[in-house]
Parts: sequence; structure tokens; C-alpha cells
Amino acid sequence: MRDHLHGEHAPHPHPDVWTGRATNRVQWLLALIGAACMALGIELAVDSAWTSGIVPLVMAVVGCIAAGLLVLFGTLAFVHVALRVDEQHLEVRCGHIGLPRRRIPLSDVAGATYISHVTPRHWGGWGYRWRPEKGTAVVVRRGEGVVLELWDGHTFTITVDDAEAAVQVIKARLGRTKPGAAAH
Repeated sequence: MRDHLHGEHAPHPHPDVWTGRATNRVQWLLALIGAACMALGIELAVDSAWTSGIVPLVMAVVGCIAAGLLVLFGTLAFVHVALRVDEQHLEVRCGHIGLPRRRIPLSDVAGATYISHVTPRHWGGWGYRWRPEKGTAVVVRRGEGVVLELWDGHTFTITVDDAEAAVQVIKARLGRTKPGAAAH
């Protein structure tokens, strides 16, 4: 899915702002599991008939609620990723509140490549990932993505719908920017 500031009939080939996103609906199921763990912890705290003492009860309640919160918020952060490319920056925002977020000046980008098949398995799962041999990635689903080659030698991969269009926009903008990170 892509959204353009000037709409589909923009007078020039690349709009001022290109946006795209990718969504993983499976993450909602995991969020429900997290909510269920929290509900179990609350139920244990409110309606417990444990006769074995307060310490095991507190440990069970805290454990269920903590696990539930971790799963719930950890998965909701990566239900979707949004990519925004303007004239000077590329910004990646995750989840409903936009965190984690990464903003990369286009002057730090040496190149962009379309990749047709990114999978969570290649990166060790969903989310914000780092692998020494591959770089950094935001992976929310299996499918197409953008690989940014940065001037500092690192790469950054983002799964996003219509990644081919994103790469075209980024490459067009790179022709108008000069390398900034090469001097650092």
C-alpha cells in the first residue's frame, strides 16, 4: 500500500513524500495470547484459593502479568511498520505509537535495493533485528522489502509493501543528495 502527498496523478514522477507500510495480522493473535496471560494473572490475584502460601501466589500473579505485558506490548510494537521517504530523510516507524523509530538522512544512504523475499526466519524472527553478517532490519512479515546500503558500510532492511516503488523514489532522491556519512 502506498500513499502519496499529491495523489496518484502527481505532475512529476516522484511525489514530495512517499509512504508505505507492511502489516502482519498474525501478531494480533500473539497480542491476544499476551492479554490472556495478563487476565490469568489478574484472575489468580482476585479469586485465589491457594493454600500453599502467599509467596507462590505472588510469583504466579507477577509472572503471568509480566509475561502477558511483554508479549502484548512486544507484539503490538511490530504489528506493522511504516516507511516515509521525503526529500531529505527516510523514516521507519513501528507499531501504533511509532516506536521503535529510526530516521536516516538520505545523505547517509549510498544505495537502495529491492529484495523480493525477506523472511522472519532469515533474521531470527519478527521485529527490530540485528545480525552481524546481515546488518539491521525491521521485519514484520514475509515478502518484499528494501535494503539500504549506508555510507558507513552497514545495511538496513525494511519489509514494506510496494518496495520496488520505494526503491525507485529513494534512488531518485539519492541522485539529488551528496554523501554525508562518508566524511564522518
